[in-house]
Amino acid sequence: MPSLTIRARTGLVLAAAATLVTTAALHPAPASAASSPAGTPAHATAAVLDLDGAGHGPVVHGEDTAYDTASIVKVDILAALLLQAQDAGRGLTAQERAHAEPMIKQSDNAAADALWRRIGQADGLTAANKRLGLTSTTSGPGGKWGLTRTTASDQIRLLRAVFDGDGDDTAVKTGATALNAGSRAYINTLMSQVVPEQRWGVSAVGSRHALKNGWLQRTTSGLWDVNSVGQVTVNGHRYLVAVLSNGSASMAEGVSLVEQTARGAVA
Repeated sequence: MPSLTIRARTGLVLAAAATLVTTAALHPAPASAASSPAGTPAHATAAVLDLDGAGHGPVVHGEDTAYDTASIVKVDILAALLLQAQDAGRGLTAQERAHAEPMIKQSDNAAADALWRRIGQADGLTAANKRLGLTSTTSGPGGKWGLTRTTASDQIRLLRAVFDGDGDDTAVKTGATALNAGSRAYINTLMSQVVPEQRWGVSAVGSRHALKNGWLQRTTSGLWDVNSVGQVTVNGHRYLVAVLSNGSASMAEGVSLVEQTARGAVA
């Protein structure tokens, strides 16, 4: 974790949320299971998979309901782009890489807009997710990729397609419908190079992390959705961790909720 405080980190990432804020009113928040200190609803769900353990499925903590993705969907967008490139028998173009890298490493929204259009928007993402084995993710309408809806368990399926090429999931094992080794390595590398001010979230539970975070503020309520997904190493074990939350009174509160939830889930 960087030495920046949550308050400082919040100031650095607020600008990246701007294009998502205006879309936040289009989906109501799921029912909440907890309350923030100010009495506003706050809810989080975590899913964890120990890649080096005996189990073959994730453990879900909380209700595995759907949340808005905000910027964690950028991993999904990149996976869809790479699947389409694989289908065409080519690598990514220089222009595609010029969008993909800031989209993941800096959470650049303009780059995400360009690649969202490139993959065919909602239809392209839906087609990719079917191949990757995601069963509870609904693509955002029109250009509103940040309003894609997903569950914590579906995010583990996506992470497994990226980080666990030898996993048991059919979508991972079927070569023609899965991310190949080069595609997985590319996503892994970018998620390992996220800028320091955005390395909060699931990284709080371990070391050697590769992650992507998302955050947006709802225009109707002023409440925050804050999410974090990725791979971390804890006591020599590689864990896939997805934490989705909504209803926090501030982004700082949301970050704290996500990190607390991630620690509890892995522990």
